[in-house]
Amino acid sequence: MAPTISVNGESEPLIAETVAALVAEKAQQTNRTGIAVAVNGAVVPRTAWNATALHPGDRIEIVRVLQGG
Repeated sequence: MAPTISVNGESEPLIAETVAALVAEKAQQTNRTGIAVAVNGAVVPRTAWNATALHPGDRIEIVRVLQGG
């Protein structure tokens, strides 16, 4: 069985090796401003995305901030 992670509550195969790679895979645009990421309940600063490795069983939440009124 292939290793999996949970992304926003959905189980999926672990393909991306880092938070940065996962965000690049999931982002609908190249501008990644307004995106926050938490791994296993801990917010990962954008400056640490490249260095934060993903592991089987990790729970990742990716949140995009939207303006509204």
